[in-house]
Amino acid sequence: MSARRLLGLLVALFAIVLWFPEGELHREDGVLVTQAPRQTPATRAPFELDGHRIEALAAFEIDARVLGKERYWLDRESELSKYDLALGWGAMSDSRVLDQIEIRQSGRWYRWRTEKLPIPRQEIEHSSANMHLIPADSYTERQISDVRTGDLVRISGYLVRVTGAGGWRWQSSLTRDDVGQGACELIYVESIEIL
Repeated sequence: MSARRLLGLLVALFAIVLWFPEGELHREDGVLVTQAPRQTPATRAPFELDGHRIEALAAFEIDARVLGKERYWLDRESELSKYDLALGWGAMSDSRVLDQIEIRQSGRWYRWRTEKLPIPRQEIEHSSANMHLIPADSYTERQISDVRTGDLVRISGYLVRVTGAGGWRWQSSLTRDDVGQGACELIYVESIEIL
């Protein structure tokens, strides 16, 4: 096989991986995650990671259903966080609800839409969120990359504020009941487990 044909094949395979989402894992009906995310005061001192200062704002643990996963390559944030997960708990872990909601992620945002609300809007907003994940190490990053839509996961770490050169700043929300700009959680992930 010529080098040109091999290169063409590799480019085609890369495009397939990049543009076609992973298969979604089907789940049974019913609430699969009953517990809300847990947040407690942070005990970790600020530290440096890849030229950025990271300050822990709160210890954080969440069990959730993965509603979507998006890989980022080119934004400033992808230097630290290559993946966002849209996560749901409570009613937003129930297939009967999720089957009626269209979920999309792009530009570090999680968006949903529905023709008819299956549950109150506030319950959707307070039982789901987009979360930017900063892996603690390469093993954790591989674990994150293995997650699929539909998986049930447990994530432990810290909600953080990150600062970098030129005054760049990225900060986590500290509440689950906000929406819009600044409402995403930014998590320094010490462990992630597929349940």
